[in-house]
Amino acid sequence: MDDLKAKVFDLRRDTVDIIVAGKGGHIGGDMSVMEILAALYFRVMNVSPKRADDPDRDRFVLSKGHSMEAYYAVLCAKGFLDLEEVKEKFSKFGSSYIGHPNNKLPGIEMNSGSLGHGLPVCVGMALAGKMNKKEYRVYTVMGDGELAEGSVWEGAMAANQYHLDNLCAVVDRNRLQISGCTEDVMGHDDLAERFSSFGWHVISVQGNDLDELLQAFSEASQTKGKPSVIIANTTKGYGSPVMENKANWHHKVPTQEEYNQIISDFAAGKEAALHE
Repeated sequence: MDDLKAKVFDLRRDTVDIIVAGKGGHIGGDMSVMEILAALYFRVMNVSPKRADDPDRDRFVLSKGHSMEAYYAVLCAKGFLDLEEVKEKFSKFGSSYIGHPNNKLPGIEMNSGSLGHGLPVCVGMALAGKMNKKEYRVYTVMGDGELAEGSVWEGAMAANQYHLDNLCAVVDRNRLQISGCTEDVMGHDDLAERFSSFGWHVISVQGNDLDELLQAFSEASQTKGKPSVIIANTTKGYGSPVMENKANWHHKVPTQEEYNQIISDFAAGKEAALHE
């Protein structure tokens, strides 16, 4: 576990390097979602680049598709993509390595980024699994600002109707969106009660804590008869005080001075994780 806790800081460094190379990226949400992606890809999900088309693989959709740079870093570390190629081609004209998920690339199930679509599509994937008597599980990560989309709640209603206990949604609850604090735009402080009223099993955790996340994913996998949602209370820009809890870091390229400090903060975080 300590290795994974340290690895997330390497993944953050890779993410920032991708953003700098491409001259753009949603850096704040990339940082908040990193532990969630790392937990899923390195501890929870049954996925492998050697069996990318395995019909029994688990499915994952990054519904908050603007956190693609973090997803690239994780897919590279998992062996689906090559990091140097991503850095060379990210956000370049004509490249497949665009700023949102592109399912023409290995390991990506669905094009996403138009918010509110990931959960409804995952409902279909999970329902297909049930109908085909498959054992795979389906996961999606949504942003909290995304939950203002009505399609999310249509999907939530359907997931309960069909008792999709093979479906687990995660909300990256960093409380900031492009236009500011979520509670000023469209409040979600009643999120647990809201999902519960839709018939979901609700688990709330500190979303930048790998131990809590892994326990939550385990609990979700053992919950029967209803879908599960993990409300992951995260910090936008997590990993460096330069970025943390600052709305203007939603989409930003660090200056050289900021980059140097951010990378130094990641190195300190990695060192602390190795000596826990």
